[in-house]
Amino acid sequence: MYPILFNVGDWPVYSYGVLLAAAYLIGLQLAVVRARKAGVDPARVMDLGIYLIIAALVGAKLMLIAVDWDYFRQQPRELLSLVRAGGVFYGGLIGAVLVGLVLVRRYKLNVWATGDLMAPGIALGHVVGRFGCLLAGCCYGRPTDAAWGITFTNPIANANVGTPLNLPLHPTQLYDAGAELLILGVLLLTERKGKPFAGRTFWLYIGLYAISRFIIEYFRGDIQRGSIGDMSTSQFVSLLLVPTALLMLWYLKRQPQPTAA
Repeated sequence: MYPILFNVGDWPVYSYGVLLAAAYLIGLQLAVVRARKAGVDPARVMDLGIYLIIAALVGAKLMLIAVDWDYFRQQPRELLSLVRAGGVFYGGLIGAVLVGLVLVRRYKLNVWATGDLMAPGIALGHVVGRFGCLLAGCCYGRPTDAAWGITFTNPIANANVGTPLNLPLHPTQLYDAGAELLILGVLLLTERKGKPFAGRTFWLYIGLYAISRFIIEYFRGDIQRGSIGDMSTSQFVSLLLVPTALLMLWYLKRQPQPTAA
């Protein structure tokens, strides 16, 4: 693929960084559009979203360090590689949620209704971001004989993130992007169905993504993901999030509903 899109003088412009920036901007723009339609001040959502993006970036990198602590402890110079590494999505999600819980009061927004505004943007941004992973060669899959296997040949991908070269791999980046696109469709199609309640879209997203991530992890081949027993770190987190999402959906459905976010 194309880990480097082009060079500005001696400085390479990495495809992952460009797509990651695009993912955040597109996701944030969708949240702003949804806020405007919901009668929520889009400026407040924009400000909140910028803080959430920063929290997501920091959280993703911190979780990457945590799940591969032994590697970074033994090779501390590799911490510099975090500049071009995206990190772990769950770390970014957790970081954004924690910061969001603190800031929504400052912006005088309802916690779960605001989460509903943001959730489709997260899904859409993740779709775009996974194409960045594909171009960079990260988050690669296990070897496969399937007809849809993808073969990486760029040595920069191997040097940067250890992508195996000249070997057909499961296109796990596309699996994840496809799953997120499907989840986005489900969120938008079901948002007004039945009896909507604050938090439903957000926690439906969390539950559906956790299920898809748990399954896709079986096809992942990159080693810097950490493990807990026989499961990857992300599978373990997914296993916790599915019942949490179901419990929150059950709980929030029974709460008095606000008229606006």
